[in-house]
Amino acid sequence: MKKDRPVNLDLTTIRFPITAIVSILHRLSGVFIFLIIPFLLWALEQSAFSEEGYLNLQDCLSSPISKVIIWVILSALLYHLVAGIRHLFMDMGVCEERESGRICARVTLISGIVLAILVGVWLW
Repeated sequence: MKKDRPVNLDLTTIRFPITAIVSILHRLSGVFIFLIIPFLLWALEQSAFSEEGYLNLQDCLSSPISKVIIWVILSALLYHLVAGIRHLFMDMGVCEERESGRICARVTLISGIVLAILVGVWLW
């Protein structure tokens, strides 16, 4: 084992390529979606149980903080969808080379941001 090679243990100085950032964000959005499933199931149960539950949920979700939470959830879902489509293309052999992978990652990131902005405009 070589002893003279540099060791960088400071993670703040490491610069990740855009392909790694897009992949990490895809994983994080998937974990986030998994963690909010109980909340979404609860909301579905409240809305389907009775008319009173539906009206209560509607009142709860009409506040500005609720709209921000809904925006975050929808943004994560849409980003995860776009990044998943990117992975499907990669499974078909598209965007596997270095430069095309970078372009595809940029398109994925920009598409996720644009969709998040559109969802925000739609909510407000």
